[in-house]
Amino acid sequence: MARFAQMERHALADLFLAVGPDAPTVNDGWTTRDLAAHLVVREQRPDAAAGIWLPVLRGYSERVRLELAARPFPDLVRMVRQPPAWSPLSNRITDEVVNLMEFFIHHEDVRRAQPDWQPRDLPPGEQAALWKRVSALAKLRLRRFPGTVTVVADGYGDVATGTGGDRVSISAPPGELVLFLTGRQRVARVQMDCTAAVEERLRNARFGF
Repeated sequence: MARFAQMERHALADLFLAVGPDAPTVNDGWTTRDLAAHLVVREQRPDAAAGIWLPVLRGYSERVRLELAARPFPDLVRMVRQPPAWSPLSNRITDEVVNLMEFFIHHEDVRRAQPDWQPRDLPPGEQAALWKRVSALAKLRLRRFPGTVTVVADGYGDVATGTGGDRVSISAPPGELVLFLTGRQRVARVQMDCTAAVEERLRNARFGF
């Protein structure tokens, strides 16, 4: 069985070392050092990881992240590449389920902030795995959109959501749709069939991830 989460993890770690600790990312204001520290908090500091999602704990989480970011960058990247076996997020049972989208997205966060980037030709198996995430993401992110939005990935499927009304279509390979639906619209390459006003609204929506 292909382990695409591991492939993305190691490719991201390699890219971190290639571009260095101060390279930009798609995440506004974050360098590669900041992103690497975030990943370590998420997987290896359960006392601070909840602050990634819960505002009341965000201050503590950020302090821990900054402490980790101060470590030598090669050591930090090693922690990203080789998480401990006890981590509930990165053991062999949970890794592919919880980490594929995480590491795919953050790999692209670094890639697409560099000059002259181009979309990757992902393996069909990885695209199929990402499509499973797209279906759930579309229903979550677009469920209140005032229209009928159909998200389409040729060869993988389609999903309709929204509150009904004017029809909107968003088409792209699954990986591009994942990026679009997690707040990376400005670097996601998708085709949209809708009015200019609706397209602008969707491209500036705050989906978040």
